[in-house]
Amino acid sequence: MLAECLAGTRVLDLTQYIPGPFATQWLADLGAEVVKVEPPAGDPMRTMGPVDADGTTSFYKLANRNKVVVRLDLKTEPGKAGLTKLLAAADVLVEAYRPGVLDRLGFSADELARINPRLIHCSLSGYGQTGPHAPVAGHDLTYVALTGGLFASGIAGRPVMTFPPLADHAGAMLAVQGVLAALLRRGRTGKGARLDISLSEAALSWMGGVLTAAHRGGEARREHDIINGGAAFYRIYRSGDGRFVALGAIEEKFWRGFCVAVGREEWIHRQCESMPQNELIAELEALFLTRTRDDWAALLCPADCCFEPVLEPAEAAHHPQWKERDLIHVGKDKDDVAEVLLPVFLDGARAHDRRPFKEDDVQAVLATWR
Repeated sequence: MLAECLAGTRVLDLTQYIPGPFATQWLADLGAEVVKVEPPAGDPMRTMGPVDADGTTSFYKLANRNKVVVRLDLKTEPGKAGLTKLLAAADVLVEAYRPGVLDRLGFSADELARINPRLIHCSLSGYGQTGPHAPVAGHDLTYVALTGGLFASGIAGRPVMTFPPLADHAGAMLAVQGVLAALLRRGRTGKGARLDISLSEAALSWMGGVLTAAHRGGEARREHDIINGGAAFYRIYRSGDGRFVALGAIEEKFWRGFCVAVGREEWIHRQCESMPQNELIAELEALFLTRTRDDWAALLCPADCCFEPVLEPAEAAHHPQWKERDLIHVGKDKDDVAEVLLPVFLDGARAHDRRPFKEDDVQAVLATWR
């Protein structure tokens, strides 16, 4: 069972918004006991966006299931004392302060090592703990802007923002990988660790192909390359009912299968036309306007040509693949959440269902963290 992997591991979560809370939630899915420490006013994500009847956003509820939440004012001596006790009993600390903030609060790297030399301390920040951009404020959009990836994606006229946020989720995944690696090392050596995870660099780590093309003299032009819209066989098309379909027939056999299925065998040899394939794209655009999205799906999904309808979010949760794998849980009431469980199957079993987050106080937690 996945929950056995990190059973007995205690994680302190001093993060807010998306990246840190998602990272610690995935650690909880793997069996860790996560206590989220928030300031007296709470995580700003509680009220950022539409709130439910209880005054809390669904985004906060989703990211903080499986956790116990306590509130501490780390600018006061009682708050510092409470955090010190929690740190002494913790295995992992994940925090997302700007560089230098923990030092000013009295929890420098040396102090953390004194409190708990086996502690794995993961700092999750926008640009990392060093370098000229380390103190700069940012969010997902600005992080991806500096990687080159935002410029290279989108439609011909302008870049398009990624959604869900790319750097936030890439950073969460990288933080989990770093923590797991540090736990493995600690199991061998007994040593704690300091992890420096940057959200912008998490996104940057995906950009090797974009940067290599630029290094070799290529110009990053939107809708000009195979996988950014320049190829007729790898593109999004509008269907006759105003919805959309996705064709990803990169391999010759899939393109051939598509051409045969739509009765356009004369297109088969045109897959190798130079990019951007504007003429062929225009012909496919005209073709896809002749039927509805679902009619195209009925014809092309069985053809094994890397084709899928572009599902709207309300449809995606009910796709038979996700239902079979039991990864999406949609609440019965409108005010409930629709959550996606950790998509890791261990010995054929998925992660346990998540519990709603629980508000508690630090003394109750310390009574169990001995």
